[in-house]
Amino acid sequence: MPSTPLTNGGTPPPPPDVTASTVVVDDKPGVSMMEQLVPEITTHALSYLDYPSLCRLSMTNSLMRKAANDDNAWKALYHKDFTLEQDGITPVNGWKAYYATTRAIISVNTEFFSIIRDRALQEMARLWLNSDYVKCIHASGELFSGYNEVMQSWQLCFNWEQGFDFQVHTVRTRILTDMAWVTMKAYLNVDGGPFLITNVFEFHNGRWHMVHHHSSVMLNDDQQVVVH
Repeated sequence: MPSTPLTNGGTPPPPPDVTASTVVVDDKPGVSMMEQLVPEITTHALSYLDYPSLCRLSMTNSLMRKAANDDNAWKALYHKDFTLEQDGITPVNGWKAYYATTRAIISVNTEFFSIIRDRALQEMARLWLNSDYVKCIHASGELFSGYNEVMQSWQLCFNWEQGFDFQVHTVRTRILTDMAWVTMKAYLNVDGGPFLITNVFEFHNGRWHMVHHHSSVMLNDDQQVVVH
């Protein structure tokens, strides 16, 4: 077809040569572009999602459920939300289950500090496993062994001390099937040194229960031990 002159005297460029190499087509009829992405790209894209978004994505359709349940995606989310310390482990039930269990453990650990703040003895009693092997070491260095002794120690703490609103940092968890331990630093104020705390939990009858609490504190010269 002859070229049509332009008003400025020039001629338009010829139309592009449409060949098979320049046309982008779906070479797999019935398969979405998402399914054709290489796994590494899919995992990288999903790594930008947070926990609620990844869960919602898994409920859209079978393709998204498969992508959102990918173990590498949950491993990346675990490292983003929690810690890189456990990069070398291989969770028995996969990273999705490990992530969910870690969230549950951190929730129970947070509840522990809320109980201390509110001085709620009944809630503390429900949190601890009713067993003779549970142990509690307060920041004073006193050791209490067995459920009854441990509860008596908390009753004394709550009767004697005001409720403490700890600021908890550097929380690290480790889970082995039905046991988990959490290490952290807890501050009462910006000037004082941190309490170094380890909490151990066991899973019984569908719930995580505390079986061990150990608190120690790094003191400055003008500080006194606070029992909690």
